[in-house]
Amino acid sequence: MKLEQALHAARALVLADLAAGEVARADIVSLVEDAIAHRRWWVEQWPEGVAYVAGLVAQDVQDALLERYGRWPLCPVCTTGGDLHALDVEPELGPDPHWVCGKTAVAVAPVGSLGTTL
Repeated sequence: MKLEQALHAARALVLADLAAGEVARADIVSLVEDAIAHRRWWVEQWPEGVAYVAGLVAQDVQDALLERYGRWPLCPVCTTGGDLHALDVEPELGPDPHWVCGKTAVAVAPVGSLGTTL
């Protein structure tokens, strides 16, 4: 039960961030479902990792989007100079993941809360 709750929560958080960036199209939502399926298997192999699922799903979706569509989510902190870059998920493997600007180390928002900053 704890695994399913964590997976549903991770799905909801990442979908909220995609919606905030207005990129929650059907083909992109399919990437979320792929990430959830992969992380279900991963947590079944390492049950102690259940607390890390939200951040890992966010990273998985971010990686899949980069390969197919481009950077996401774009950093709202560094808007001048033309150097567009994506936010990073920190910690990479840990609970309470946040979107962070890798250049300035500014925590922009918790995963699932980009709607408050974009």
